[in-house]
Amino acid sequence: MSEAPSNPTNFDPRMVTRPDPALLNYYILVSLCSFIAAPFVFIPLYIRYSTMRYTLDDEGISMSYGFFFRREVYLAYRRIQDIHVTRNIVERWLGLAKVPIQTASGTSGPTMQIEGIRDPEPLRDYLYQQMRGARGLDESGPTTDTTEPDAAGTPDDPAALLRDIRDEVRRLREKLEQQA
Repeated sequence: MSEAPSNPTNFDPRMVTRPDPALLNYYILVSLCSFIAAPFVFIPLYIRYSTMRYTLDDEGISMSYGFFFRREVYLAYRRIQDIHVTRNIVERWLGLAKVPIQTASGTSGPTMQIEGIRDPEPLRDYLYQQMRGARGLDESGPTTDTTEPDAAGTPDDPAALLRDIRDEVRRLREKLEQQA
C-alpha cells in the first residue's frame, strides 16, 4: 500500500481539531512504564487528551487543553519560524506523530506541540505555506508578488525602517555636536 504524496492544497485545516484516539493508547503505554505510579501519571495525561483542541484559521493556529489549569496558546502564522515532525519508536508503531512549532521566543523548546497526528506531512506543509505567506496558487500562477518592496520602502520593510533609524541617529548626533 503506497502512501500518496502530501499536498497542502488538498489539506483541510478544519479537520485538525482533536488528537487521534491512538494518542490515548500512547498515554496508557507511557503511564504503564512508570509501574506503581501509573495512575498518577495517567490521570493528567487523560485530562490533557480529553480536553485538547486545535483550531487552524486564516490568521494562525490555536491549541488549548486542561481542566484544572487551562492552557491556551495562539500562534500567528507570521510568528512561526520552524516546524518539525517528530516520532519516537512507540509513536511510529501506533502511527502517530508530533508537530512541534517554534517561534522566536526565548524558550529552548517548541512554543506549541501538536500531538496525536496521524498524517503530519500535509499539516506541516500547510503550516509552512501559511508561514511563508503563500495563500495558494491558482491556475494562472501566483496571485500577487509581495516579496519586492517598493522604492520608498513600506512600513513593513525592515531595511527601510533600519535606514530611517540610522538617519535619525545621525541627525541627533549632529544636533548634539552643534550644541556642545
